[in-house]
Amino acid sequence: MTISRRTLLKATAASAVALSFAKPLQAAQQPGGADVEPSDRVFICNEDSNTFTVIDPRSNTVDGTINFTSFDEDPRPPFRFVTGGVVPTHAAMILKPLYHGAIALHGGVMSPDSRYMALTGRGSSNVYLVDATSRTVVGNTPNPQEGGSTNPERITTGVLVGREPHEPTFTRNGREIWVAVRGEDRIAILDTADAMRQSAGEPVNALRQYLPTVNGPAQVWFSADGALAFVASQKGSRVDVFAVNPDADGHSRPSRKTTLDLSAQDPPGFTPFLKLSPDGAEMWLSHKLADAVSALAVADPHPVLDTVALGELARPNHVEFVENARGRAVYVSLARVDDDGPGGVASSQIAIIDRDAPPGQRRVVGSFFTHGREAHGLWTNPNGTLLYVAHEQDELPGTPAAGQTVCSAFDVSNPFAPTFVAQIPLGVLALPSGELRNKKSINLVYVRPGARSATG
Repeated sequence: MTISRRTLLKATAASAVALSFAKPLQAAQQPGGADVEPSDRVFICNEDSNTFTVIDPRSNTVDGTINFTSFDEDPRPPFRFVTGGVVPTHAAMILKPLYHGAIALHGGVMSPDSRYMALTGRGSSNVYLVDATSRTVVGNTPNPQEGGSTNPERITTGVLVGREPHEPTFTRNGREIWVAVRGEDRIAILDTADAMRQSAGEPVNALRQYLPTVNGPAQVWFSADGALAFVASQKGSRVDVFAVNPDADGHSRPSRKTTLDLSAQDPPGFTPFLKLSPDGAEMWLSHKLADAVSALAVADPHPVLDTVALGELARPNHVEFVENARGRAVYVSLARVDDDGPGGVASSQIAIIDRDAPPGQRRVVGSFFTHGREAHGLWTNPNGTLLYVAHEQDELPGTPAAGQTVCSAFDVSNPFAPTFVAQIPLGVLALPSGELRNKKSINLVYVRPGARSATG
């Protein structure tokens, strides 16, 4: 029997309870050990739970969850996840006046050397840093009230940057973090070293400057040589291009080079994501409300090379490049959920675009189901043979991971014929006062600490 997404409306509270110990749904052996190193990890921002899931790609299981909430830092009832013996909704908890943890943990990206990650709290208006090797939050301090029944650490405030910070991006030399402050019309430019010091409570100001941009900047991505910064917007059909102009110390002295008109490619003016191709020649953008992606030439004057339609209500989120000896493809995660997924279970899809086709002739050549609902972030391993996909919605009742948010893994050693490897339930974060379900996954990054990353 086909399980419709509309079945969710009929679910009882009992059927929606997370199966905390559900095992990954396995479908194939992943590629050989050479494609995964012992230190490799997949990190996922969970926006509704304000947690950061860590997955071990060797076993495709959850290796731990990093806590960005301030629940249970104080043993008294008003500060605990359980108040007066009752578990409030998560939304009610984060609106308590003395809650100081993350709100809407969303954007995440690694440093050029993959040793650190920068994350944004959309609702709390700040940036956090995470050590990718120790998997600890930079700047957390010992909890002075810790006594066995509370969290041993107190979450750092990070660095406050402004209303609705969406995505952070490191400059190519790693000296700065550029944060798209989507609720405003500017980029917050942070000194990376000072951001770590400020997160640890030192009396420094990591903010170097605010850079005025197109309204509603969603994300920044840099050219391969670090000379140009491209800024997409979710409030207008335009892309700003800045000359970075670093000084002798590697700090930027940005100036606007040009503003590109994308009204033909993105009439609604809602472009949440962009990423540079591995060869450094093209910047690909997702136009979520236009149900399309496009590619700009990095070379001046930055003409539009391709506009690829994805189908009605496809709602593209992220793009990823899958390149290896068997071809070059662009993958696009689609937020749309289709009822006719594998086994009759509702699932989103990923569109496959052949990037080996000449510019101007790129098109969708296939698609595959993600084994999850509302696909969002996606990232490959450095070898370009494994793909991981994050999902925003929980799985439906009556399915193997009912009530849980899942990540899915694929063997993409053939970019045009991906093979399903595993559906990974994200489970829960164990807090002293109870379990907090990891929920609503957004950004996902595959990290090999010490290796050159996509931002390098």
